[in-house]
Amino acid sequence: MFHISRKILITMSSTREPLFSSKNIKLLTTPLGRENPITVQVLGICSALAVTVKMQPAFVMAVSVIAVLAVGNVVISLLRKTIAPRIRIIVQLVVAAALVILVDQILKAFVYDISKQLSVFVGLIITNCIIMGRFEAFSMSNKPWPSFLDGIGNASGYGLILIVVAFFRELLGSGTIWGYPVIPQFLYDIGYKDNGLMILPPMALIVVGTIIWVQRAKVKELIED
Repeated sequence: MFHISRKILITMSSTREPLFSSKNIKLLTTPLGRENPITVQVLGICSALAVTVKMQPAFVMAVSVIAVLAVGNVVISLLRKTIAPRIRIIVQLVVAAALVILVDQILKAFVYDISKQLSVFVGLIITNCIIMGRFEAFSMSNKPWPSFLDGIGNASGYGLILIVVAFFRELLGSGTIWGYPVIPQFLYDIGYKDNGLMILPPMALIVVGTIIWVQRAKVKELIED
């Protein structure tokens, strides 16, 4: 009996999926490219327009979404077998709201100036389509570890686009990167001027659209028939 139990344990341990198997690695990497939540799934566009004037608030928003989605995915995954189908959306909203409140208080405590710049958009993480979409589509049917990786991957894909958009908007609109001037003064002296249109929300949409166009030009499979 002891030998049989030992064989069963050895078999279970040998067939257990590694923490960073190729399948799990894809959960981290595919949202950065072919399954990016902004450029492919076209989710989270509102905050991409609103918080990308400067790189600092864009980075803080990205980190905030990573924290909320990664932890929220784990919580929903742990609760998935105890949540009644009729109230699952309510539970997901409560989990997201609790995590967003924690993140908002941490931002106010440690980076108050940036928290003021982000304004209501931190609170609106609760209704971010990416958050609720991953809760519903992935965490409700997967174990905690894959759910955690899925949260990190999708939020990182979202944050990557925020930072890229903010880079171009801040560089061309203000002549700075992370608040530091990078355009040589002699260019201003000979007539160069910052493009004020870049700090307006419509330009964020144009930059995102350009990124989508470039991605589809390189990856033909993303072009819909």
